[in-house]
Amino acid sequence: MSDFQSFGLPDELLASIEAMGYVAPTEIQQQSIPLALAGRDILGSARTGTGKTGAFGIALVSQLIANPEATALILTPTRELAVQVNVVIRQLVKNLKKFYTVLLIGGDPMAKQFSELRRSPRIVVGTPGRINDHLRRGSLHLDQTHFLVLDEVDRMLDMGFGVQLDEIVEFLPESRQTFMFSATMTPKIEKIAQRYLNKPERITVGCTRSTAENIKQDIVHVKQPQKYGHLKDELSKREGSIIVFVNTKRMADELAERLEREGFETAALHGDLRQRQRDRVIRDFRAQKYRVLIATDVAARGLDIPHIEHVINYDLPQCPEDYIHRIGRTARAGASGSALCIISPTDMRLWKAIQQLLDPAKPVPDSPRYEGNRGGSSSGRKSYGRGNDRNDRRSSGGDRSRSRFSDDRRDDRSDRKRSAPSDRFESRDRPSFGDKPKRDRSDRPSFGDRPQRDRGDRPAFGDRPQRDRGDRPAFGDRPQR
Repeated sequence: MSDFQSFGLPDELLASIEAMGYVAPTEIQQQSIPLALAGRDILGSARTGTGKTGAFGIALVSQLIANPEATALILTPTRELAVQVNVVIRQLVKNLKKFYTVLLIGGDPMAKQFSELRRSPRIVVGTPGRINDHLRRGSLHLDQTHFLVLDEVDRMLDMGFGVQLDEIVEFLPESRQTFMFSATMTPKIEKIAQRYLNKPERITVGCTRSTAENIKQDIVHVKQPQKYGHLKDELSKREGSIIVFVNTKRMADELAERLEREGFETAALHGDLRQRQRDRVIRDFRAQKYRVLIATDVAARGLDIPHIEHVINYDLPQCPEDYIHRIGRTARAGASGSALCIISPTDMRLWKAIQQLLDPAKPVPDSPRYEGNRGGSSSGRKSYGRGNDRNDRRSSGGDRSRSRFSDDRRDDRSDRKRSAPSDRFESRDRPSFGDKPKRDRSDRPSFGDRPQRDRGDRPAFGDRPQRDRGDRPAFGDRPQR
């Protein structure tokens, strides 16, 4: 099937697809849409940026048009991904009358969501936490929800949503169609698929543990103090929009503020921002008001911004699978992009774990290339990575320490006799105190002339009566051990 018309989709949906600029279905769309329209459960696995959202979105809307009484629930791990998915769904249903969607995520006012739920939306998009809140309050009913989508379920499990997913599924009808999509496939995914899916069709596009062919990957090894300087160099020489990944919210704020002070158009994106702030940052970055976005993994999950040309891993991800998700923010929809990892010696353990995860058929360059002269203390020194002989270090710091404490000097020091204090003082260049006139102390009484203190009636120690020890034996009477 080379185009969307061959799927037998409704005319209103085809018009929306054309308006969105979709020309031909991607590989995962070609494989999954016909199976979904046939009513089969799907377990899909593909890299990010391959069109998973379009795949389940098109199939879902088509199924809902054919089943006017049914509703659908789409669950995503993060608010940002939920927003992205909701944008795509709203574009797909634009030509359908009284076909409402609602976005249920944390950070949005509950009153607003209550109002939107009263409109009886056909599609609910949200995160597990907020969906559970509405289920407990009774504001959301899933008894007619015959279609369930779990998007990036691997990330949902990594974030600890497993229990909440089980609670949500309890509210759903047993007779339903479920689509489960994941960027990676692990034993945990297989286990949860057995619980949620009914004889699913498995779809795998490419190797989910490999990276896209159109992403140029590179790494650079630097000493820890040189990381920031090297990052500035990379930002200065690269053109286009850039995402810089860090591991903590604090680092995102600090790095963004520091770069902004030095003239870079920068913003931070992390989970501590209010939803309105996060939306504004993403909107401004999409409008290219900022060229550099400093982001954490959770906040950037699901970002689909076509003009992102570069991804820089300032901090390596703690979870190797996140490396694939990170660099998947570039080279979207067939475009090309680049990814760079700035690796310090303390990052090598994480980097080796990433290498083990990646497809061996497409290795990432791993020879250490320590960059000197970046403002660190090692300017002008030889770098010592793998493949360099550590014995060569004798020509640098080793000789310097030996010249300072040579064997001859140690021998001289050991043979040197310790002189008397008076001799040591006399040998100094300081002026002698003997030349100083002696102070007249004749009017000061000596301590021997000080009158004895009056202690009143306190007896002197010599007058204290001897203690009566009664029948206690003297030490001399103690028998020998």
